[in-house]
Amino acid sequence: MFHKFYPQKDFDSVYEIDFQALYEAGFRGLIFDIDNTLVPHGAPATEKVIALFQSLRELGFQTTLLSNNKEPRVSSFQEKVGGYFIFDGKKPAPGNYRKAMDLMGSNLNNTIFIGDQLFTDIFGANKLGLMSYLVHPIHKKEEIQIVLKRYLEKIVLYFYNRRKR
Repeated sequence: MFHKFYPQKDFDSVYEIDFQALYEAGFRGLIFDIDNTLVPHGAPATEKVIALFQSLRELGFQTTLLSNNKEPRVSSFQEKVGGYFIFDGKKPAPGNYRKAMDLMGSNLNNTIFIGDQLFTDIFGANKLGLMSYLVHPIHKKEEIQIVLKRYLEKIVLYFYNRRKR
């Protein structure tokens, strides 16, 4: 019933993901959400995030930031980390996930989406057939509409975690 919201894998943070192994397995494109995936909501890119994106480029990955946020937020973040960006992403609609792959020259077989929300990030990637990784939200402080969604996510995550055992 909830399978369309289940990620293929989940992690405590993006720093737990073995990007070297992913590259060796043939993955070449990474699409990231920003807020509460890479930094707390509204925070600027940190030195740690900048270093992560530099190491991803050194490995050979192309990256795109895909956010439902407005252009000033997304473009200022991208200026620090590099890669491509798409603002007002309209997630979970699949169009901008496709656009991100087009920008990077990647496809469904060699691209992964990484985000913190089931009903936008993961659901959108799954609708397209894109590999989806869920990371735990970095910070509890979020906009009210996201806080309300988190209550529903807890139900889905309960069944997801039961399935994993």
